[in-house]
Amino acid sequence: MGSGLQSASQTSSDRRRWFALGVLMAATFLDLVDVTIVNIAIPTIRQDIGASFSAIQWIAGGYALAFALGLITGGRLGDIYGRKKLFLIGVAGFTITSVLCGLSPTAGALVTSRVMQGAAAALMVPQVLSIIHVTFPPQERGKVFGMFGAMIGLGGVMGPLIGALLTQWNLFGLEWRPIFLINLPVGVLALYLGAKYISESKAEHALRLDLVGVALATIGLALLLYPLTQGRELGWPAWAFGSMIVGLAVLALFVGYERIKTRRDGSPLVELSLFRIKSFSAGTVVQLTYGLVSGIFFLVWTLYMQLGLGWSPLKAGLTGIPFSIMAAVAAGISVQKLVPKFGRKVLQAGAVAQALGSVIYIWEASTLGAGIQPWHMALPLAIMGIGMGLIVAPITNTVLSEVPPAHSGSASGLISTTNQLGLAFGLGLVSVAFFNPLEGAFQAGDTTAGAFAVAFSSAMWYVAAGLLAIFFLVFALPRFAPAWDTGDAAAGAPAGAGSGMDRQTESVTA
Repeated sequence: MGSGLQSASQTSSDRRRWFALGVLMAATFLDLVDVTIVNIAIPTIRQDIGASFSAIQWIAGGYALAFALGLITGGRLGDIYGRKKLFLIGVAGFTITSVLCGLSPTAGALVTSRVMQGAAAALMVPQVLSIIHVTFPPQERGKVFGMFGAMIGLGGVMGPLIGALLTQWNLFGLEWRPIFLINLPVGVLALYLGAKYISESKAEHALRLDLVGVALATIGLALLLYPLTQGRELGWPAWAFGSMIVGLAVLALFVGYERIKTRRDGSPLVELSLFRIKSFSAGTVVQLTYGLVSGIFFLVWTLYMQLGLGWSPLKAGLTGIPFSIMAAVAAGISVQKLVPKFGRKVLQAGAVAQALGSVIYIWEASTLGAGIQPWHMALPLAIMGIGMGLIVAPITNTVLSEVPPAHSGSASGLISTTNQLGLAFGLGLVSVAFFNPLEGAFQAGDTTAGAFAVAFSSAMWYVAAGLLAIFFLVFALPRFAPAWDTGDAAAGAPAGAGSGMDRQTESVTA
């Protein structure tokens, strides 16, 4: 009798945790698609609400910056107050801010809503793998993370296509707005099922929240990013350079405060001792640089195809399929087959391949001009996709390989945060890498297609240079890294591997 009751209870528990996994995957898919869906619609957004080029940068970059600044804080809050609770608050916030984005009447309102949406995602996303870790036993996690990875790959491919279709269809005359409004029914369903099936969990020994550290990091980065994004449009006034200098000073103050915080109670926002590890320090620079490169490429690529060449959102979205497919294929092969044999050389091969694809793309844009077609772009995009897959799949494990297990959660959270900060700064640099040459080309009398080709080529040289820098930085990483125990990596992570896996994919498929 007792055995029968126990069996029935276990069956019910099994069913509940698989339902919970479905909710977690749906929420992650929602977040991933929302990032990749926006870029393809940005030209339509610009035309519909009259957004300036700097506003365009903030629509994408504001989300990335808010997400980056909130990642570690969001993870800590989950550890302290409950991961289920913070996950549901994040889903609710993400759903509400998605509606605000979809109803935004002006560019300023949309930028504000996107920043709030990024902050909500920072509460939601870090909880995902932490919840999986406490919900599934070790022997099941391999299967779970395999499903999770497949879903992320699907999101990377589907996001641009969904965005293109929703924009192209112009449902109910709403233009681009359905790309945000579609989150409402999905978010409401995730809230209901999450409340019903996800079990609550907390860290046994949660650290206290470093509010002063959060404030200093936010202020310092904002003082750097705002003038970088707005400076070109305002004619680079003196205050812009002053703001960046003050921003650097505030970040230096942040580092000093974190040292004091570490000595005082051992609960800093950032574990500075990790930067004494050569491979970790170099790895964070790699992540920052790769995020910067990705931020530049994906925005200027979309603007080039739609505003420069006059392609529809659907045509532009379909053009990116070779990139997404080859990235997914290369990512799977790199982790399973190549990295065990060749170690860090795989990352370097990825940087070379992506740089080569960038140079081929520059040559095509310069040579073919307005006559360039999607099939011309297939080759450089496929090569760049292979390069991306070879880099992003093994990078986290490689960077974490020499980090003590006790700090794996904090370290992986820093890696994810650094990558997102790079993405935000890359989007800020678009003003220098793309819009400055575009303005110069128009002043020189170029046609629209010609001016955008010049600007696109200019930005792509920045991309190629960043990838070359990554090639040399990888020499500071270990030749070979041990296999990553995903269970341990997610275990106590304030914003750990749970944010790392999906954010890596987001940043490079956006």
